[in-house]
Order: sequence, then structure tokens, then C-alpha cells
Amino acid sequence: MKIKLILVCTLVALSLGLVACTSKQVSLEISCDDFMKDQHFSWEAEADAGDSVIVTLCSNPSTGFQWSETAQISDETVLRQINHEFVPPEKDVPGAAGHEVWTFKALRAGTSIISMEYGRPWEGGEKGEWTFIATITVE
Repeated sequence: MKIKLILVCTLVALSLGLVACTSKQVSLEISCDDFMKDQHFSWEAEADAGDSVIVTLCSNPSTGFQWSETAQISDETVLRQINHEFVPPEKDVPGAAGHEVWTFKALRAGTSIISMEYGRPWEGGEKGEWTFIATITVE
């Protein structure tokens, strides 16, 4: 009986491990050149529950512009922001643009909309110079 219990527990643990290994990343990167052509981007993507959704957007804080620190998420029971970081440019050139990277976790089936804007956050500063909206459908 004890051996059967150990076998069952081992099989359950292996099954859970295999499920965890099947999660994937859904990602998008938009360059500064892309934003210079079109200041307002929309994106639609599908993910499975457990997947990571990674959004990488051009950013140049040396100009005073920055993306929203926290993304606006329409349904946080479907999608949750788990990280946001600035990645500096590869070359240390004054005025060079880097990237801001947001990582979201798909939690359960449903649809959630992510929205962010790029602007100068102080009073009187330009708002919404660039915008990004993503519709994420989680299966």
C-alpha cells in the first residue's frame, strides 16, 4: 500500500512538472523606428493560462519621456503584471534609446486589455505621444 501511494505521488508530481514545462512566452517588441512611423500601436495575442506575455517597447528617458510605470489592465483576474524594467541601450552613447520591458502572467481563461502611454509625466508635459494597447485572449 505504501509503495502504491509513493508511485501515485510520484506520477502526480511528474504530471504537474510536465504541465509547468508546457507554459510558453508570447512576446512583442516595438522599436523607436516603428513608433516614429505610427505613434499608436494595437496588438492582439492569444496565450494559455500559465503563459508569460512579454511586451518590449522603445524608451528614451534622457528625453524626459517615459512609459506608464504600471500598465492599465482591464481584467486583472485574467492577466497580471509581474515585472517592469528599463533595459539600457547596448552601447553607452549619450541620448541612445533603450527599452522598457513588461512581463505579464496569464492567469485564467478570458480576455484582458493592456494599455500604456508614453509621455512626459510632469504637469504640462506631453501626454500620450505614443500609445500601446494589447488585447490578450487567454485560453
